[in-house]
Amino acid sequence: MSIPPQDLPDTQAQKQRVGLVRLWHAVGHSLSGLRSAWTEAAFRLEVIAAIVLLPASVWLARSWVEAALLAGSVVIVMVVELLNTGIEAAVDRIGPEWHALSKRAKDIGSAAVLLSALLCGAIWLAALWTRFGP
Repeated sequence: MSIPPQDLPDTQAQKQRVGLVRLWHAVGHSLSGLRSAWTEAAFRLEVIAAIVLLPASVWLARSWVEAALLAGSVVIVMVVELLNTGIEAAVDRIGPEWHALSKRAKDIGSAAVLLSALLCGAIWLAALWTRFGP
């Protein structure tokens, strides 16, 4: 016998939903996550950069593949930043005291952001060089 979703805790209620109702609630959770991430200065900076770079990717690219690569590299940086923020929030929830494993988790998340930003920068520099270089 299934328990009605309204009688379950929120996390379990989501698992009982199906179809468009589940999708609607999932989108709501995703938007809540984006609102929460907006409080992070790094994410705000990346969104502002994306506002400039996403239209520029269409202008700079010579094909749809180049545009997708340029735009995708920008979006990947934001996705990795969101994952890093999630890792940091989970670690901070465990406790405020310093721990080597907490530091390691946060440092690895930060390294992932760095690598995605370096990849994005390299892709953009290569595209700029191809378009405007000798």
